[in-house]
Amino acid sequence: MNTTEIIMKVIMLVGGLALFLYGMNVMSEGLEKLAGGKLEGILKRMTSNKIKAFLLGMGVTCVIQSSSAVTVMLVGLVNSGIMHLSQTIGVLMGSNVGTTITAWLLSTSAISGDSFAMKMLKPENFSMVIALIGIILIMFSKSSKKKDIGSICLGFTVLMQGMEFMSEAVAFIGDNPDKFKDIITKFDNPILGVIIGAVFTGIIQSSSASVGILQALSLTGIFSYGFALPIIMGQNIGTCVTALISSVGVNKDARRVAVVHVCFNCIGTLVWLPVVLILKNVIGLPILDETVGPVGIATMHTIFNVLTTAMLLPLSNFLVKLAYKFIKQTDEERKVAERNNIMLDERLLKTPAVAVEVCRSATLNMAEITKTTIIDALQLLNGYDEVLADKVVDGENTIDNFEDKLNGYLVKISKSSITSSDSRTVSKMMHTIGNLERISDHAVNLAESAKEVHEKQLSFSNECQKEIRVISEAIIENINKAFEAYTKDDVTLAHKVEPLEELVDALSAELKNRHIARLQNDECTVELGYIYQDILTNLERISDHCSNIAGCLIEIEEKTNIHEYLHDIRENDEDFRKEYHAYCDSYFNKLGVTK
Repeated sequence: MNTTEIIMKVIMLVGGLALFLYGMNVMSEGLEKLAGGKLEGILKRMTSNKIKAFLLGMGVTCVIQSSSAVTVMLVGLVNSGIMHLSQTIGVLMGSNVGTTITAWLLSTSAISGDSFAMKMLKPENFSMVIALIGIILIMFSKSSKKKDIGSICLGFTVLMQGMEFMSEAVAFIGDNPDKFKDIITKFDNPILGVIIGAVFTGIIQSSSASVGILQALSLTGIFSYGFALPIIMGQNIGTCVTALISSVGVNKDARRVAVVHVCFNCIGTLVWLPVVLILKNVIGLPILDETVGPVGIATMHTIFNVLTTAMLLPLSNFLVKLAYKFIKQTDEERKVAERNNIMLDERLLKTPAVAVEVCRSATLNMAEITKTTIIDALQLLNGYDEVLADKVVDGENTIDNFEDKLNGYLVKISKSSITSSDSRTVSKMMHTIGNLERISDHAVNLAESAKEVHEKQLSFSNECQKEIRVISEAIIENINKAFEAYTKDDVTLAHKVEPLEELVDALSAELKNRHIARLQNDECTVELGYIYQDILTNLERISDHCSNIAGCLIEIEEKTNIHEYLHDIRENDEDFRKEYHAYCDSYFNKLGVTK
């Protein structure tokens, strides 16, 4: 074979790889669209135990044909606070087993036979039929789901054709087996095989493609099982590169997902590679010296991943600890983890009074986190800080977690036989946690407004900044009073919340009028005006939820209708009017307004 022919074969090999990767990408995207964006929700709900998580990871990866995509998705879910690191372990292991299905599909290239049925099982034949179905669905169907199915069919066909090109490109090796066996023998070092598999897979960022190339090369008949197995182990390590890249710029827990993925595959190689060497060089297992084909590659790929999973799935807690060794937990993280650890044991339901007290303690913890989150959000209005903004989002995710767990647990308590006192406590908690969750949502909205101002390089006028500081002070005072009233079960203090809530409404109305005047005098842009209006609206809503918390306390303890109570104090309560006017004098004076 001359130089020109070799160059053409290399071009065909590279072109085949390009088609393979493109086809896999098209097929994967089509499958994800067909799932209707439900994959994240499924991953979140189905990770209650290791076995379910493993089966889920395997199933999802079989569907979307990419363990890297699943790992990247897990990094994103942990970064957003939807999942915890411990929930991802089983899914990661399942995805490693699920990705072996691609190798089995590609192994059909080794099928031989003269009958029509056997010929139709070969990729170059049945993939053409699939391509025809795909193009018909894309061109003539109006349904988006059918079009997605068509994309999947075409992606699969392109993938298979890429595999066929790669096989043809290396077929000449089979014509000179002795020459190439001599070359292969020089590289017959298991450590080097692991490195080659890891580096090549890391470059193309697809273990499926890397395994596919190995299967194509195996058709030449020059590889043995013992030579190919270390490369397969290296390919599993190389596929971690995608997860490592996706972990750049995310929080520490999300980076730990990538670390667990790397540890899983590295530990598997460190354990099983010596076993293979002993079987080959000490025991002399005959099969390791036999020629391997595409089916053999698929078999070894599957066995390695299954054995590694069987070994490490029971040790998932060890992998979590290992991740924390590589990426240390800060004191702040440790405090947050301890604070967020909600111990709502089902066994406590047998003693409802104890269960109620545990929930009350968790609710007070939730209130404290909410208070910190909203104060951090208000601070962002004075100057945007990305670290503080992330803290606000983390706080909101934590509060959502509290609400989910507490609500379900409180419903179970309410179905038990509890005292009237405990019943009132449960009612107050259920009402309060809903308001706390809504306050945290508004905190995130404020953080987003601050981020918008920062990213668009806008700035509020000095007067506008002063107004935000004044109404923020009123909000903080209202939060402190409402939360203290709930924490201490102090009805007297709860009565002082509504005058402050009325003040916030009055301040908001005044600030909106001032804003309109600035717009009319061209002292403020429309874009800034929209953001300012959003900030005031969110501040009003926060004050409303503080009023709801205090109002619930009053309604339950004084056995009154909250709407009648609010109407009565606004119309007839002299103490309410005095407190309201005192607040007005204090806060409107800060604005330079006599009220």
